[in-house]
Formats: sequence, C-alpha cells, structure tokens
Amino acid sequence: MPAVSKGDGMRGLAVFISDIRNCKSKEAEIKRINKELANIRSKFKGDKALDGYSKKKYVCKLLFIFLLGHDIDFGHMEAVNLLSSNKYTEKQIGYLFISVLVNSNSELIRLINNAIKNDLASRNPTFMCLALHCIANVGSREMGEAFAADIPRILVAGDSMDSVKQSAALCLLRLYKASPDLVPMGEWTARVVHLLNDQHMGVVTAAVSLITCLCKKNPDDFKTCVSLAVSRLSRIVSSASTDLQDYTYYFVPAPWLSVKLLRLLQCYPPPEDAAVKGRLVECLETVLNKAQEPPKSKKVQHSNAKNAILFETISLIIHYDSEPNLLVRACNQLGQFLQHRETNLRYLALESMCTLASSEFSHEAVKTHIDTVINALKTERDVSVRQRAADLLYAMCDRSNAKQIVSEMLRYLETADYAIREEIVLKVAILAEKYAVDYSWYVDTILNLIRIAGDYVSEEVWYRVLQIVTNRDDVQGYAAKTVFEALQAPACHENMVKVGGYILGEFGNLIAGDPRSSPPVQFSLLHSKFHLCSVATRALLLSTYIKFINLFPETKATIQGVLRAGSQLRNADVELQQRAVEYLTLSSVASTDVLATVLEEMPPFPERESSILAKLKRKKGPGAGSALDDGRRDPSSNDINGGMEPTPSTVSTPSPSADLLGLRAAPPPAAPPASAGAGNLLVDVFDGPAAQPSLGPTPEEAFLSELEPPAPESPMALLADPAPAADPGPEDIGPPIPEADELLNKFVCKNNGVLFENQLLQIGVKSEFRQNLGRMYLFYGNKTSVQFQNFSPTVVHPGDLQTHILSGPAQPPASPRRPSSPWGSRLTQLAVQTKRVAAQVDGGAQVQQVLNIECLRDFLTPPLLSVRFRYGGAPQALTLKLPVTINKFFQPTEMAAQDFFQRWKQLSLPQQEAQKIFKANHPMDAEVTKAKLLGFGSALLDNVDPNPENFVGAGIIQTKALQVGCLLRLEPNAQAQMYRLTLRTSKEPVSRHLCELLAQQF
Repeated sequence: MPAVSKGDGMRGLAVFISDIRNCKSKEAEIKRINKELANIRSKFKGDKALDGYSKKKYVCKLLFIFLLGHDIDFGHMEAVNLLSSNKYTEKQIGYLFISVLVNSNSELIRLINNAIKNDLASRNPTFMCLALHCIANVGSREMGEAFAADIPRILVAGDSMDSVKQSAALCLLRLYKASPDLVPMGEWTARVVHLLNDQHMGVVTAAVSLITCLCKKNPDDFKTCVSLAVSRLSRIVSSASTDLQDYTYYFVPAPWLSVKLLRLLQCYPPPEDAAVKGRLVECLETVLNKAQEPPKSKKVQHSNAKNAILFETISLIIHYDSEPNLLVRACNQLGQFLQHRETNLRYLALESMCTLASSEFSHEAVKTHIDTVINALKTERDVSVRQRAADLLYAMCDRSNAKQIVSEMLRYLETADYAIREEIVLKVAILAEKYAVDYSWYVDTILNLIRIAGDYVSEEVWYRVLQIVTNRDDVQGYAAKTVFEALQAPACHENMVKVGGYILGEFGNLIAGDPRSSPPVQFSLLHSKFHLCSVATRALLLSTYIKFINLFPETKATIQGVLRAGSQLRNADVELQQRAVEYLTLSSVASTDVLATVLEEMPPFPERESSILAKLKRKKGPGAGSALDDGRRDPSSNDINGGMEPTPSTVSTPSPSADLLGLRAAPPPAAPPASAGAGNLLVDVFDGPAAQPSLGPTPEEAFLSELEPPAPESPMALLADPAPAADPGPEDIGPPIPEADELLNKFVCKNNGVLFENQLLQIGVKSEFRQNLGRMYLFYGNKTSVQFQNFSPTVVHPGDLQTHILSGPAQPPASPRRPSSPWGSRLTQLAVQTKRVAAQVDGGAQVQQVLNIECLRDFLTPPLLSVRFRYGGAPQALTLKLPVTINKFFQPTEMAAQDFFQRWKQLSLPQQEAQKIFKANHPMDAEVTKAKLLGFGSALLDNVDPNPENFVGAGIIQTKALQVGCLLRLEPNAQAQMYRLTLRTSKEPVSRHLCELLAQQF
C-alpha cells in the first residue's frame, strides 16, 4: 500500500475535529457542525471546481459528522467522483464514504458498480483490493449479481497477487453468506481447494474460511480439501516457531490458521485413506503432547493461542469419536483444566467433557473426575461454570453413580441460582427415573425435589411421578405412606398437595389400616391445606374427596358436609362450583355399585416418551437433542414402567396454539374433565376417563372382540339409523381441502395428534390398530364462544367403504366368536362403524366420535371425513382425509437373516418390487429413522443387511380377505443426503403405495 505523503495531512479536517472536541456543550457542537455543513454545501455548489484534495477533505468531514450521529443528505456524488481518481488516498476516502453511507438501494449503485468494475479490470493490486473491500462491506444483492462471476476468476487467476487473492476470497465469502444462490459453483471450485497449498499463509487462511463455508452446503465438491488440510496442518504443527516467523504469535506458529484447518476437518468424517488418517492422528497427538510441555512464555497471549489450538483439536477428536486412545488423552487433558485459575478454561473444559461423556470410549475416563466436578458445582463463583458442571454431572451419570450425583444435585439445588433451578429440577427428575434401582428411592427423590424447589417443579415432573406410581403396584403403598408424612410438614408446597391429593385419592386405602393414617386423619390432613391452595389444586382435592367416599364410606357424611357448604355450592369460580354440585349429587343418588364403577382406580398409563425429557429438550433448544438423547445408552438400564418408545407423535403437536390435546405431557386424570373454555378445549382427551377404558392395555382377544361389528341379530343392529339418507353421500361432499394430503402424511407413522385446526374448529385423533381391526376416536372442539348448529361429521369413501351409523353407544358388546359381516354382499375394502354425535356443540366444548374400522382387503385411498355445521347462521363445510392408511394394519414380523433373504428372493418379480431414490427432506438422524419405521408398522431386523447403516424391516398387512407379506430396505447416504427405499410385497399396487407413503416421511 503506498505511503501517505505530507500533503495528505488535511489540516482543515484536523482543525475541525479539534473544534468539535473543544466544544463545551452539545449545543455548541451542533452549532459548529451546522456551520461546517453550510460551508461544505456552499463549496460543493460553488462555481469553482474543486480539486481532488478539497473533495477528499470535505468528504472526510462529512464522514466524521456522520460518525458523530448526524444525518448526511448530500456529498454522495462527490464521493462517487473520488472513485475515478488515480490517487490512492482520494480513491480510498471515496470507497470509505461509499461503504459507510451509501444505502444498498441507492440510485448511485450503478455508478459505483461501474467504478468498481474499472478498478477490478485495472490490474492495479491496490485499486483491486479497495474495490473488493467495498463489495464485501456493502454486500448488497445488486453488487453480488454484478460481480459474483468476476470475483472467483480473480481468486484463481495465476497472475493475481497474494493480497488480491486474500481480499477476493473474503469478498466471495461475504457474498456467499448474504446470497448463496448468486455464487456460481463451477470449475473454480476445484481450483480454490488447491489454494490450501499456496505459499502465502494469508491466502491459505482466507481460503480456509471460504472453503469451510462452501463445503457445508456442497460437501462432495470440496471433499478433496481433507487431504490438503491435513498436509498443511501437519507442516504447521511439526514446524518450529522459527520456521514461520512472520506468522508466529507468541511462540505459537500460525495459531489462527491451525484453528481454521481443524474446524474445516470437522465438516467431514475421518479420512478413508490410511496414510492421510495416520498423518492426521500424528498431528493430533503432537498437539496433545505440546499441551503438556512447559510454556515458552508467561504472557497470557501465548497460553491463549496454545489453548485455542488444543480445544479445537479436542473438538475434532470428539467429532471423529473413533480413536479410543485420543479420546482418553483428551479427557485427561481437559481434567487438568477443571481446577485452572482461569475461569474461561474451566468453562471450556466442562463443556467439552460433556460431549466426551457421551462417547463409549471416554465415558469411564470422564467419570474419574466426578469429585472435581462436584466440587466445581459447590464452589464456583461464576453461574455459567456451575451450569456447565451440572450439565457434565448429568452427562456422566449412569447406574454406578446415579445416587451420588442425584444427591449432590439435590444438595446444590438448595442454594442454586434461580436462573438454572428449573433445569436442575428437570435433570434430577430424569436421572431419578432413568437410573432408579428401586422405586422407593425414586419416590423419595421426587418428593425431596418438590420440598426443596417446589416453585420450579413443572407440571411435567409431578405428572410423571403420578404416572409411574399408578403403573407400579409395588410402589403404591410406599408412595401413599411417604406423601402422607410429607403433607404433615407445617409449610407444604402446593405441588406436594397436588401429588398427595392424587396418590391418597387413588391409594389411600393401602395405609388406612394404621390408626395414625386412618381415613378421617387423611381427609383432615388434606382439607387443612384446601383453603391455602389455588383453584386448580382445590379442584383436584374435590376429586380426591369424592374418591374418598368410594374408598372410605365412613367419611361420606363429613365430605358431603364440605361439598354442601355454601363456600362450595356458591363458589365464585364456576369450576369449583360445578364439581361440588356434581360430586354431591353423585354421592347422594348413586348406588354403591354405580359409585364404585364411576370412581374406580385409574388404569395404567400408556407408555410414551418421558414428558420431562421432552421439556428439557425444548428448554435446551433444537441443537441439544443429541446431548440429551441416549447417544450412550446403558445396556442394563431400563426406564421405569418398562422403557419408552421414541414415538415422534408424543414430542410435539402440529397445532401452533395451546396444547389442547395434552400431547406434550400426560396430565393426571384424577379429576373428571372440567368444563373447559376455548383456551383448553381438549385438555384431558388422551388421558381422561372417556378414552382410557377402551384404549388401556387389554388382552388382544378382548380388543378384537370389542371391535367386532354387531351381528345382524344382536340388539345393537336394531339401533341402526333407519334413514341414513340424511347424511351426505359421496356425491354430496366437496373435494378435500388443499392441505389434506399434508395433514394425512403426518399420521402415517403415528396414531395420535391434531388432525386439523382453524379459528373455529379443532379435530384431534387417537387411534389403535390390531390385525385387521382398528378403533379411532375423533375429538371435535369448538374454539369459539358461539354454539355450532346442525353439527354433522360423516365418513365416506366412494365405492370402497360401507358405513354403519349407530345412534346408541359406540362400543358393541364383546362376542366370543367372530360374527358374520353385516356390511352386505357388495365387495368393499373398508368397513367403518360410526356413532352419531350431538347436533349442537356449545362454545368452548368438545364432542367425541368413535369409529370401529375393519380392513376387508387392501386399499390405496383413505376414507374422507366430511364435517358440516352452521356457525353464526352461516353454513360451514370441511372435507379431510381420514388418517387410515394401509400400513395401519401392518403387523411386525421378526425373522432371521436366512429367512429374510430366502423370502426376498421369492419376491423377485419386477411387479412385486417398488423402489424410490429421493432427497432427504429432514435431518438424517438414525434414531428418528428407527422411530419412523417402527411407527410405520414394520419390525426392524438387526444384523441382516451387510451394511450396518441400512435399515431392514418385515411385516404382514392383515386384511380379512388375505394377508400381504412385506419386506423393506432403507439405505441412507449421509454424504449425499439421499435415501434409496425398496419394498417387495406379493401385490404390485401395495408395493407402490407403501413405497410412496414411507418415502414422504423422510
């Protein structure tokens, strides 16, 4: 860059800046600036032409005024004129003004682009660098469109100087980040990789930044960079500081380039070439060895540069996760930083060890530092370091140390910062559930959690403990005894009252034999907390009281007195008033048998992913899934309640509104559902009393007999609607809504969720299928405050389905034998039995419709659900595709590898196979893929495919007419982000249809 001559000092600018600094007040500064602006404006508008020096000086003054915070609305054209100057200082000031003040949408952009194009073509390296810097600083799309094709050519040109190449690489990186579609990928992409071999280290550093960004979107185009990066890294690591004197920073050779190269290598898997991999491992070992050497300087800059390379090396070792020796060495190296006097190093060490704890090779090495981590949790002054220590304890926990870690985290929770208490609570709850060796310890842990940090115990936590106690007979008595003792504390958190109310209402009879916990004592203890609780807790306690009347008849008179009190029957809260009235009436008029049936013990909860874990994932953010999931699963660990299946449907709901269907958590159904407002229409749908009895865990034979369509001679058949003509036929309904296919696809691999939602109506679905039969619950929620009139949902399927409409109860009586089909003699594919629903749906209310489904033979198109009603006098009509697809009748089949290949060869006819190669629409995660294939209905067969990355499945589609065997193979290609899916069945249409359905899930 040329030196600045004496004449470029711009004395007038120096005087102006001095005047501004000497101003005693804001008003004086503004007065001086206004005076200068008037002078500059008069000079620009004067008759006398200004020379280049004067223009530069006045433009500099305008730039300084702008940086002081004042608006500048003139001088732009003079700055553009400076771009055509041949003097470096004038051109530099012009580009500076343009970069800072010119808007990307300015009308001057075209003039600026012409000046930039001239400078790029001038082959003057100084002018070319100024132009490239301006493009990068402005970074507008118009500039990108004008120069995106020229900059790569400058970058790879053989005659370009090193400084120009460096500027071109960074300029191209800026444009690619702003508008990736503008940067063409052509022959220059291969040539830019070879810049890693350039002799100029500045060019290599800029090229690494560019390649790292480009390869994330186009990894295959730049995969040759791995060997070049390893070679360059090896030369840097193995060299002495004297070899790279110009690029040595406090005795550390090229630290920034080393860090960038290590980050570039993290974009790819370990090198396949043994020589390259060996050279890379040697580099990593050298970095770890140098970290053990005594420092060559006591200055902090030396240790910072050295540690930057070390931590990036450890990140690469963790990314590869394939070298046990390096992983253990990395862990030991990080362990030395856990007690370092520098806070940042302790933080980074804890953060990296969290990731190391999930590797099977280094997990045991991480556990050796447990005492140091626990000490950090207790004594650290920085809250962020304490949070990382808690994360590491959570990551290193397994069966061998679970009790120690949970105990320490509980002890820390008493003094933990308020910002991280909720997260600590979630982690303690998850660890207690996952590694509980006996259930009494789990119950004690959760109750201690509520006692210590009750305000931070979310609903998911105490919901989960209720689910587990309900599902485990051997812990119910202990839980009732423990919660009874906990409730006797003078200061008892409201969450403890909720847990106590539910557990004593369900299992209080198990401790009623002890005089110290007799029924009257239990009731008095709970009722003493009643008036101190919120409305929601008091509503739950009222449900406990009515349960007590069933469990302990001797308390009936006392409880009826409480329900009859004016404070209940005339309560200002409509929820409490309604419960009191209904429970009082129920206890007065119902016989003992009826009361026992209505208030019977809750059935076991269906298993699903822990809602606590789901909440922790949401709290940590989308990038935390891998750290929180069981990437390192303890083979001996079984979740309480028999494990959890990774069903995607239980993690989230398609609805953007409140969790109306309760899919994100499993609320305890101790109380009958309240009369909900429009905000929580379907709150207890999936766990409430209405759905549980039929969808609880019943024997398969009972399930099948319950789903039988009624025989013609049964009394249920007499309830058939004599005039079904009032319902719309296939020709009466409109076409499905445009998003019907998209909504249907969401249910191919799951059975529960929100099928449709708009501002008026929400439709929820819960279904279960076994063999060729299924039962589906449809929940219609009125989200408005206005009643729906003439509400009529109908299931139709032109030509392929027979519907049987019942005006009575939806569940036909169980039959010991399979009766003859009542659907008529016409050949059909699906038989659906539906129950009529009420013609009026009040505002904020919901109605339920039950469908019994029988698959008679294979089908390709789903039934249609037509919903008609009147809202505010206006007719409303909606047609959806019902989530009943052929894979719902898929029965998983286990088979050995030999049997699989034998069957695979038998289905070798071209018409029996369907294959599809497609691009991945979602992140390629192996656990999610497994969950989707299991949700699709097939069994996953291990050790069948020679490639362990592939997925192989088998199953049988059950129909009444015949069974269709199905084999599938899914081959993911992570590098290309592609899948190849192959299905073979005995029927050509089924193969094609299943292939199309499954391919849309990935």
